[in-house]
Amino acid sequence: MTSIPIESRRPAMISAELRARLRESAEQTSRSGRPDPSALARLGGLLAAAVPRAYGGAGGDAADLNRIVEQLATVNPSVAILTYQHFAVASRIAEWGTSAQKAHYLPALADGTCLAASAWNDRGASAASRTTDSRGAEHADGTWVLDGGKTFTTGACVADLYMVQVNAEPLGSGVRDGVQRTGRTFFLVTKSTPGLHPELSLDLVGMRGSATGVVSLRHCAVPESCRLGPVGSATKIITSARESGATLGAVSVGIAQAALDHAADHAARQGVLSRPAVRQRLTGLATRLEAARGLVEWAGARMSASPDLATLHSKLFASTVAEEACLEATQILGSSGYLSGATLSRLLADARGIALMGPSNELCRQLLAVSWLGRTPGWG
Repeated sequence: MTSIPIESRRPAMISAELRARLRESAEQTSRSGRPDPSALARLGGLLAAAVPRAYGGAGGDAADLNRIVEQLATVNPSVAILTYQHFAVASRIAEWGTSAQKAHYLPALADGTCLAASAWNDRGASAASRTTDSRGAEHADGTWVLDGGKTFTTGACVADLYMVQVNAEPLGSGVRDGVQRTGRTFFLVTKSTPGLHPELSLDLVGMRGSATGVVSLRHCAVPESCRLGPVGSATKIITSARESGATLGAVSVGIAQAALDHAADHAARQGVLSRPAVRQRLTGLATRLEAARGLVEWAGARMSASPDLATLHSKLFASTVAEEACLEATQILGSSGYLSGATLSRLLADARGIALMGPSNELCRQLLAVSWLGRTPGWG
């Protein structure tokens, strides 16, 4: 008797119709390497999850966001990562934005008329980099002029709003009212702003429908009202994102679930579930998946004494499990899993992409390793 897949025992947050459309889109974009705007347009009310109710959103917490992202990733990891980035920007505006910024941006982010993306990584820098060469120069008329280039920006060319990180260079000494006003800073830049040039010039191995590309800033002038948070606050904003409990590990759990379901379906079709070795492989895969899901849920619940570390652990562990799950599932499928265009080949490439996305697994390990410094010897 075939056991009920774990996925089917979890409350559905996306409709069967949307799942079917997103699954079809995943296959299409895997071949074309281009995003599918029509699939994104069907996300509708899901995009409201990260926006407070006061601004027309659903007021979801990190656990809600993680569940939505996970379920999207079971059918379309590219759309899941686009949704994750949209949630991340909406959450940062809700937390760090001025009253005017919240009133201006959040309603559109909730109703789906505005899709948001993050543009953090400079060209030539890895996802583990914690510096930026892009510059934001303050002018006497109160505008900031942004110059530089951002690479591996998920949502390039399909996003309506970009959360851009630059190194701010204020007028004068950079000190105002006794406060140093320099350093990494975020600005909210709309797609129509002159000097902002997104392009899809990256031919990715995985996440081929994620519209991951390059964003160039060429004398891109924005008013002071577009600055998110104080000058030099980018590090604090990034830390607050980790402390929120929303985690890229949710995408990885969705990918691992898809790999498990695909392997189990294949085994059932081939009539090999009666073999103990096959069932034991599936059981081992399912156990690791549940462990990863539990860690993602723990991060989303924000019950850890160090929520930021729990988020890092969840991303690091879940992304590792996702790759292992795809490889294990390939063993179950045998040669049929090694064919060009095979579902598992796509899922494995998508899983690798999550490991490389910021914070990359390398940076996760670095940040977690630093947390051990200063520990006092003792029993607890």
